[in-house]
Amino acid sequence: MKWKLFGKKESAIFKMVVDNGNGFYSWNGKLYQSDIVRACIKPKTKAIGKAVAKHIRKEIKDGVTSLAVFPSVNMRFLLEEPNELMTGQMLQEKVANQLQLNGNAFILIIRDANGVPVGLYPIPCTSVMTKYDESGKLYLKFTYQNGKWSEFAYDEIIHIRDDFFFNDVFGDNPQKTLAGLMNTISTIDQSIVNAIKNSSVVKWLLKFTSSMRDEDLRIKANEFAENYLDITSNNAMGVAAVDSKAEAIQIKPYDFVPNALQGDRQVQRVYAFFNTNEKIVTSHYTEDEWISYYEASIEPVIEQMAGEYTRKLFTRRERGVGNKIVFESASLTFASMSTKLNLVSFVDRAIMTPNEVREYLGLAPIEGGDKVLLRKDTGKLEEREKEVE
Repeated sequence: MKWKLFGKKESAIFKMVVDNGNGFYSWNGKLYQSDIVRACIKPKTKAIGKAVAKHIRKEIKDGVTSLAVFPSVNMRFLLEEPNELMTGQMLQEKVANQLQLNGNAFILIIRDANGVPVGLYPIPCTSVMTKYDESGKLYLKFTYQNGKWSEFAYDEIIHIRDDFFFNDVFGDNPQKTLAGLMNTISTIDQSIVNAIKNSSVVKWLLKFTSSMRDEDLRIKANEFAENYLDITSNNAMGVAAVDSKAEAIQIKPYDFVPNALQGDRQVQRVYAFFNTNEKIVTSHYTEDEWISYYEASIEPVIEQMAGEYTRKLFTRRERGVGNKIVFESASLTFASMSTKLNLVSFVDRAIMTPNEVREYLGLAPIEGGDKVLLRKDTGKLEEREKEVE
């Protein structure tokens, strides 16, 4: 789809992080090829992918509130299977990766002739440019890896942003902020590789107290190697001797390796940038540690996705009658077994249904488990007063 545009407002161009190719990682602006960056974003990506999108409709009639889950079959299929290439979970993971690498993620909404959404597609672009028509309506021009481009109205794009500060439309790209840090880490990694190579080549260093010509240095080095390092030589004692003019220093592999503490500090800075830590990355977290990570890093993205999905998939009239999209994802998924068992007390207080508790326990739903239960000795105060009377 192409639009003939005559922009009045100033356009903004946003460059996306797109990684192609494989092989040994060396920092050149390709964030996703870094094992450290990928380890940082993977827990968040997987958690966002597991969030379940649901269409709910909340209605109030005669003072009574009713809640319907998936009142529209078409919307249910759209959220479960947004396009022919992926499920809703896969779409959410792809969007989460794009968001963390670029600070922006884009989903194109495909509608039928009646304006009903029938497809959701993530946009894998290399750059995005804003454009405005004569009436001031905003369009986005996407450029792809093959050089082709497309323009879509902003109303047809689900736009998820992070670090939303400088630009009026786009979130800030993390690549510039991470450039210096990733260069340092790359230098340390390459130093370790060179240390391994050098350790297999240089094993001894002869340090002479007086200046010598290059030819004499090579001759002395060869004599030392032939006399004391050659296993076929007559020297079977395992002892080497040098005169006062030279000092023999044995070179060990770690002599070439940079300070490991400095490398760990740089990695911790990357963790801090992505709002994570070593325990989350290596899956050694406790229940409270995961809940803290979930509330600080995952929940804000899920809330933003729910708002954007609702705003772009429903008209104002549809939202006015109670239609919205929610993403169900609970930090209790990673809770301990004792905490999960305590949820049983929520069932007889009409807080959770039996099937909701069984889901946290990793059990299949049962028939009749979606009904809300309430203990007979609890209930509304007005009802209890009538029973007493």
